Amino acid sequence: MCIFAEKKQNMAIHNELGKKGEREAIHFLEEQGYRIRHLNWRTGRKELDIVAELENELVIIEVKTRRNQEFGQPEESINEKKIRRIVVAADAYVRKYAIDAPVRFDIISITGEESAWKIEHIKNAFYPPIW
Repeated sequence: MCIFAEKKQNMAIHNELGKKGEREAIHFLEEQGYRIRHLNWRTGRKELDIVAELENELVIIEVKTRRNQEFGQPEESINEKKIRRIVVAADAYVRKYAIDAPVRFDIISITGEESAWKIEHIKNAFYPPIW
């Protein structure tokens, strides 16, 4: 197999794992009483993994899924640049839907295999930076 084909196959496996993780996160959130508004919401190049509501709060959730912790915890991959992108996308979302509610930023970190996920819900994982 050529290097390009191998890389493409690995990306497909990685993307499928991410989709499974997002589905598991949705199930987890619904069990906790969250109402899911959108999954993979996009506008232009902006994207939010999950947009949910709990009581009177809008919750923006970034989902990170990994098979193992060989390269660290999944949430450790969310750096300042990624936080900025999430916050800008959340601002676009709030403006588009004219939402007048507090906004919270959470991370759901998922590791393992589909039959034995380890899920960690990090509430208020980060706050919007001041630019």
